[in-house]
Amino acid sequence: MTTEETIIDAPPLVRGLTYEEMPVGQVFRTARRTITETDLVNFVTWGGFTEPLFWDASHAADGGYTGRLVPGGLTYCLAEGLVLQTNVLHGTGLAFLHMELTVRGPVYVGDTLYAVVETTGCRPSSKPGRGVVTSRITVRNQRDEDVLVYTPVRLIRGRDYVAETR
Repeated sequence: MTTEETIIDAPPLVRGLTYEEMPVGQVFRTARRTITETDLVNFVTWGGFTEPLFWDASHAADGGYTGRLVPGGLTYCLAEGLVLQTNVLHGTGLAFLHMELTVRGPVYVGDTLYAVVETTGCRPSSKPGRGVVTSRITVRNQRDEDVLVYTPVRLIRGRDYVAETR
């Protein structure tokens, strides 16, 4: 029989990078992911994106689009998911502070996306044990065309981070 006193926490199998381990100029690429019709329908329904561009293929074609158009919001969400799946922020990310986003080109159902992440800024925060990291994340399709760029600013744990007690 196990008692509370004998239960221990298993150490994490994966640890993200501290802000000190994210120097300016560091670049990495994520895995790839193909956008499906199900992804589009689920996102549009869940988020209330009732714009005819995303529901009506003929309306999108009238606008010059050549396939089932994907909202920029879905492209961004998938890119963030790809970044998180690298585990670079696993257990070290503290807050998402700010972002600028630019859509560079259309994304369609069937496109395969990946992200290139470049650290563009890194500094200690005003509180000890934390840092502010800025990156440029360029989302590319299967033809290596830039389709979206965003610049998140995140608060990341440092090597000497100590959790605040309540």
